Amino acid sequence: MLDLALYDRVRLNPRPPVQRLIADGFLRWDYRKVDLRVEGLERIPATPVIYAMNHTDNFNYWPFQYSLHCAFQRYTATWVKGKNYEGTISSAFMRWTNNIPVASRGYVITRDFIDTVGRKPRPEEYRALREAVDALEPVQGSVPSEVLERKRDMLGRTFDPARESYEQAVDGLMQQLNERFVEKNRRALAIGLDVLVFPQGTRSRRLSRGHIGLAQVALATGATIVPVGCSGSDGVYTSRSFVAKPGAITYRVGEPMLPSEWADVAPSEPFVPFDRADEALHRDAFQAVVDRVMERIDGLVDEPYRFSDDRCSEGSQGADRFV
Repeated sequence: MLDLALYDRVRLNPRPPVQRLIADGFLRWDYRKVDLRVEGLERIPATPVIYAMNHTDNFNYWPFQYSLHCAFQRYTATWVKGKNYEGTISSAFMRWTNNIPVASRGYVITRDFIDTVGRKPRPEEYRALREAVDALEPVQGSVPSEVLERKRDMLGRTFDPARESYEQAVDGLMQQLNERFVEKNRRALAIGLDVLVFPQGTRSRRLSRGHIGLAQVALATGATIVPVGCSGSDGVYTSRSFVAKPGAITYRVGEPMLPSEWADVAPSEPFVPFDRADEALHRDAFQAVVDRVMERIDGLVDEPYRFSDDRCSEGSQGADRFV
């Protein structure tokens, strides 16, 4: 599972052997039945970048990674939800394939609830806990007493109700998790890896509004963002199976978005990525950056994948998003 210790076990490799083995030993054979096209590879700068891509299915990053491997022997570190580290085998696979676990309040609330109570939180329980953590205010509503009152290890950090409230404990844990997350992104770029991000945060055929994490990491590292539109992968990967079905996938690589593109909206003062106070102060600026990236992606995908009318995700909701 995703906890503080997991970040210490993540070892990023500029030439990840398991990514290369999958590409040459499996995907080269599996993609013989796939019409895979990548338009605009020549636009990718020589220095490490952050790719921002729409997220249509479980594996729509694999064909793109395969294309980078074949064209440039170039590799990525991909942001992956904490729930993908549930289980010994899946966690090991995620670490061996150069992924960076993404910490989120939703995951922490849900995983800790399961560890403490032995089941997933009901929608109303999750909502009460999430609202308290988001506002850093006492929990309103009915939740099991042990969640608020039992001393325990909370994903690597001790929670002692005699010294702090539940919402303060989650907030303190998130600070530590996010520090490690940002450090892994800096490390990836420093050793020559590209970073691959799905700004939507969850799978959805239609493009939805992006989350501000992308902007915070890009602004903090000074990295160039390269928008990428993916069309057709959900017809090739129709389930949780990693075996491709016959079909066509098209990636379109957009023009690189240099740090200078955010000069008119980016914060003019230093900030700490994912810091609660800095997020509140600069949220509009972060969202403006991500909105520009998502608009670029919208212009790179076929019509069935473009923005929905309300720009909302078609993906899962509530605690089901996290475990």
